[in-house]
Amino acid sequence: MSEEARMIMEAYDDPSDQRSLSLEDTSSTEASPEDTRLTLESSDDTIPYIGQRFITQDAAYEFYSEFAKHCGFSIRRHRTEGKDGVGKGLTRRYFVCHRAGNTPVKSSSESKPQRNRKSSRCGCQAYLRISKTVDLGVLEWRVTGFANHHNHELLEPNQVRFLPAYRTISDTDKNRIFMFAKTGISVQQMMRLMELEKCVEPGYLPFTEKDVRNLLQAFKKIDQEDDSIDLLRMCKNIKDKDPNFRYEYTIDANNKLENIAWSYASSLQAYGTFGDAVVFDTTHRLTALDMPLGIWVGLNNYGMPCFFGSVILREESMRSFSWALKAFLRFMNGKAPKTILTDQNISLKEAITIEMPRSKHALCIWLIVAKFPSWFNAVLGERYNEWKEEFNRLYRVEMIQEFELGWGDMVNSFGLHTNRHVANLYALRALWALPYLRDNFFAGMTINGQAKSINSFIQRFLSAQTRLAHFVEQVAVAIDFKDQAGEQQTMQQNLQNICLKTGAPMESHAASVLTPFAFEKLQEELVSAAHYASFQLEERVFLVRHHTALEGGRKIPEQYLPIRWRRINFSPIKLHSLQSDHAERVQVLQSMVSTLVTESAKTKDRLEIATAQIMELLSQIREQPSSTQGMKDLNMHKIR
Repeated sequence: MSEEARMIMEAYDDPSDQRSLSLEDTSSTEASPEDTRLTLESSDDTIPYIGQRFITQDAAYEFYSEFAKHCGFSIRRHRTEGKDGVGKGLTRRYFVCHRAGNTPVKSSSESKPQRNRKSSRCGCQAYLRISKTVDLGVLEWRVTGFANHHNHELLEPNQVRFLPAYRTISDTDKNRIFMFAKTGISVQQMMRLMELEKCVEPGYLPFTEKDVRNLLQAFKKIDQEDDSIDLLRMCKNIKDKDPNFRYEYTIDANNKLENIAWSYASSLQAYGTFGDAVVFDTTHRLTALDMPLGIWVGLNNYGMPCFFGSVILREESMRSFSWALKAFLRFMNGKAPKTILTDQNISLKEAITIEMPRSKHALCIWLIVAKFPSWFNAVLGERYNEWKEEFNRLYRVEMIQEFELGWGDMVNSFGLHTNRHVANLYALRALWALPYLRDNFFAGMTINGQAKSINSFIQRFLSAQTRLAHFVEQVAVAIDFKDQAGEQQTMQQNLQNICLKTGAPMESHAASVLTPFAFEKLQEELVSAAHYASFQLEERVFLVRHHTALEGGRKIPEQYLPIRWRRINFSPIKLHSLQSDHAERVQVLQSMVSTLVTESAKTKDRLEIATAQIMELLSQIREQPSSTQGMKDLNMHKIR
């Protein structure tokens, strides 16, 4: 939107409604009911004139509104009058320029903050008056007063459309906006999509971004109690369609929703394999109810985020967090994660100590770093980026002693001895600094790149613009979308040509077992490791030999190749779908075929071997019964 349009909106978005207006007779055309019969009609039927007739007062309003829009102003309904004061019904009505009257002075109140908002009203005297008459038994409204003299400038055609009276959102457009809001896209994106759909230039919709935001905000203000009921009804409907969907909630003493947590079938499946390391992000709020929102996420074997569950809480207390953790454990059949990463929240820390005593609790580094600009930018000024580089270096050092010495030097160098944020970070260093956490497994979620990926995943379904009940659906849509994108990324990873760098048998073994994402991490360590091993035969005598298959080469021991990092495709369960026995068999075969394709496509010789073996295998498979009944018949034959 142009700066000119924004200035017009700010000038004329005036919600006040002045009820006292002095309409002087000096600049108006007046007529008594008797005189109107003698007034000649105007040759231009777009301009109001004395004696003009309308079937209803609404018809008169629409006519005057179109005239005003053509002239460069807008109108509003003003006062009404009854004959002889009271008891005779409505007999006269005034329509006035939108700048008529003067804004009344509001009484100041110390308890209520006042909005310093400029009014557009300037006492303009332009108006149209209609009076009710009966002519030959027919009721109609006639123009009995009209003035078109303004004490302000009129707007150009390309400006008048920004006046509130001409900015309207049709029911069709409202439904479209609500549908867009359900997907989580921004208001700016909504406007662009609707401009493309309607084939109009940018900024030429009959409404503005501000109008859309006001519409969505008004929709959010619908009774929150009804919203909560709709949310519970939505969860019940999902549960009826998918028994694997799980949710729990609590009701307070006033019978209102207090807390609610839920998890989808695909989340339960993913947690079974990838739930060893979990992020529980509680730094967000659900705007529909202004309640804290918690999200459990993890990382799968291909390095992509996976959703485990979500919770909406009444408050951020130890009692609420304890309930959330208990509900999550019930969803996951009592299986607690080995490690759990959270924000700096003392109540949550205490709840984890009680509910998950065997889980290693640590702090999300990216949630800490996100607060740095507000903590240190003003304090450090031009040295802020220099300090941040030093902090990141200390975060990644190997030894605790190196961290301790470096931290002291950093505090001295940047003069942060009395900074409370630095003191708090140091007090909690064992919960976030890598030198203190290297004995624990975090699935790579302490790495900056993975942290950004998870944060982006969370942000995808945080922009819920509609009612609370739709939030559960919106999360499911975001998860399904991410799963579809994840399947494509998985396929791309499996088809990429892996380059072996060390020549060690354990490297080729790992390449055939691990996913490309996990193998890349292992390969980095192998390349860094020495290519030779030494064995002491006797004093001062050592045997040095190369790691080859003929001379002591080894495969990696199984305990260093966990299932969570192997080339197994965990097909996500779509919302409301159930996993059949047939689907499980297909899933097992797909995972094996994926590995077969990857390995066979590397060379022509491998492909020829695979082709010959597959043809022979297919021949043997086709000789087997293709149904359960066939197996039963075969077994009976063997018994006989």
